[in-house]
Amino acid sequence: MGKPVILVSSVTYAMKSRDLLHKRGIKAYVERIPPTASSGCGYGLLVPNGVEEAEQILRDNGVKILGRIEQEAAP
Repeated sequence: MGKPVILVSSVTYAMKSRDLLHKRGIKAYVERIPPTASSGCGYGLLVPNGVEEAEQILRDNGVKILGRIEQEAAP
């Protein structure tokens, strides 16, 4: 099973989102992902636990979420 990564529009939004989630007690990490048409800049937000709650918090705070992917875990 892969790691859930929330796609946002820029690395700046990824960093602001990480900080917002940390303040709410949710661990989140900015991750580099392969750029595609859906992933935009190639950065997302890895949320190991509570990804649904994290997405809702971000939406409630005006962060535009482009989608979510499962990034393959390193062997």
